Amino acid sequence: MGHMRAELPEVRLLYRKVADFDSAVVVFPCLRTLHVPTSVTMTPSQPTDPERLSAAVDEQRLLDTAIRLVDIPSPTCDAAAVADGLAELLAAEGFEVERPDAGWPEAPAVVTRLHGAGEGRTLQFDGHLDTVHLPFVPARVEDGHLRGLGASDMKGGIAACVEAMRALRDTDALSAGSVLLTTHDHHEAPWGDGRQVHGLIADGFTGDAVLLPEYLANPLPLAGRGMAVFEVTLSRPGEPMHEVLRPSDTPNVVDAGAELVVRLRELARELQSITHPYSGTDTTFVGLLQAGEIYNQSPTSCQIKGTRRWVTPGSVDRIRDELGSIIDTVACETGTTAQWHLEVPGDAFQIDPAEPVLTCLQSACRQVSGSELPLGGKPFVDDGNKYSAMAGIPALTHGPDALGAHTTQESVPVSELTRIARVYAQTAASFCPGDAA
Repeated sequence: MGHMRAELPEVRLLYRKVADFDSAVVVFPCLRTLHVPTSVTMTPSQPTDPERLSAAVDEQRLLDTAIRLVDIPSPTCDAAAVADGLAELLAAEGFEVERPDAGWPEAPAVVTRLHGAGEGRTLQFDGHLDTVHLPFVPARVEDGHLRGLGASDMKGGIAACVEAMRALRDTDALSAGSVLLTTHDHHEAPWGDGRQVHGLIADGFTGDAVLLPEYLANPLPLAGRGMAVFEVTLSRPGEPMHEVLRPSDTPNVVDAGAELVVRLRELARELQSITHPYSGTDTTFVGLLQAGEIYNQSPTSCQIKGTRRWVTPGSVDRIRDELGSIIDTVACETGTTAQWHLEVPGDAFQIDPAEPVLTCLQSACRQVSGSELPLGGKPFVDDGNKYSAMAGIPALTHGPDALGAHTTQESVPVSELTRIARVYAQTAASFCPGDAA
């Protein structure tokens, strides 16, 4: 006997929005209506504070600021126009601006602050507005890169600092503490002597820690060598003369200069044993030996110029005495007179890995980029060396992955400037509240 198939009542599926998920409405005749969930669409959660802060960084606004700064020529010791331009920009944004002379009234520094609601720590952003003395290159944007003199070193980085402060202000993310922005002239050697940073430190314009957006994106330097530039002149009395007319007892300044170079090379070999895992070794380097006008003239002076670099903080006086002893010994042995000068752009520094600003910056890098920065050494001397030695505060150099510093081919990815603005803003938001967080 065949099976009879029962006729099922008509089933109708109707869709309607129920609460926060889609629901299928199943309707059976003579039966009650059932609501069967077919898919769950969660209501988007509110962005976290770090997400809101990163989203508040306006890339176009940042880029406009950087272009404005790059488009104002500012060779070292002549940065007044760009300093005035930055001060006007900050004032138009509602920031209160201070203009301390800081030892250089020709171009007063530009200082501003952003205060949180309560007491806390101060995080300083610091950058130099001056550029090396090369032909001016105006700003242009192409292939996602900002180009122009100062784009990499370091007007782009300063623009990122300004944008970080705007984002903190716009989101009220600074719950306590403050951010201090300091910008200045007189950075680039040999034209500048760093006097404005010295003046800012002496006048108390420092934070509990300082970030410097120089063009070092990787690694994050926990140590760096100090550097001194030495310039020595070994001379004899009298006038230049033909070599065959030179009395036999006349000091030979070229021989004296060569002997000094040999002694400095011997010193360099001895220094190889002084090392640091991040910053490298102590060194002595001679890059200039100059004397005479033609090959058969006995000159009256010889100039030697080079560098002495060291890994141990607080070594400036010892190094000055060490070089002075070598120079004076050579002068005495060769019958010449020595005049010499030692210029110290910065002492060596080392940062404790447990410093709160380091922890906060690495956390910010995780939030913004997904990973922490590897630790290492700083290959050059920047103003962070001065803040570490003179102000006694941790100074971290971390900036955009930029190219062409000290050339006419400077270039920085706009995305890198945005990244730095976000990292700096996130670092400030976590560092400044301190124990109040």
